[in-house]
Amino acid sequence: MGQPGRRQPHLMIESEAFLQALRRGDQQAFAKLVEEHSPSVYQLALRMLHDPQEAEDVLQETFLNAFRALPRFEGRAALSTWLYRIATNQALMRLRRKRPQEVSLEEPWPSDDGDFPRQFVDWCCLPEKEFMTEEVRAELRRGVEGLSPALRSVFVLRDLHGLSTRETAEVLGISESAVKTRLLRARLQLREHLSDYFADRIKDGVNE
Repeated sequence: MGQPGRRQPHLMIESEAFLQALRRGDQQAFAKLVEEHSPSVYQLALRMLHDPQEAEDVLQETFLNAFRALPRFEGRAALSTWLYRIATNQALMRLRRKRPQEVSLEEPWPSDDGDFPRQFVDWCCLPEKEFMTEEVRAELRRGVEGLSPALRSVFVLRDLHGLSTRETAEVLGISESAVKTRLLRARLQLREHLSDYFADRIKDGVNE
């Protein structure tokens, strides 16, 4: 599953002078921050929630919360990481309201084999174009929607949004090893979800 490229912020957006302007409440500097990071924050929220209106709400909440917190921002994390953390937390709160029975971000790796897929289909020989169809993308979106908030957040940040393991850990406030574990679980669950689909495609002679 490929990682789409991310917009790289202009160096000025991370400069100390720019950070100081943000902390002072400079409206021009804040407008530049919003302009630079809005597209990536919106895409993150959309991938988490699969709802354009909710993603727009998360975008607004993210920058509103950021504006309030900027005087206390110390710059120990990149501005993009800090904004992703706010946006992810906002999205997770919405997911928890929808699915209160789900486990929290602190869910442990289970001691039994319940989270491991029951079957795998070998996808290695399917032509690349098969992974680019809208039908496959829709099936993947359904699979992502079925992940718990803890696994979904890691998968979206790491595999869909293109953050590194370290950046994902910073955004979520967990260890890098926890990111790797949850990413493995998410990929395994998604692989199982798609197994039936690809099994049917193989039976229909897609690989001929």
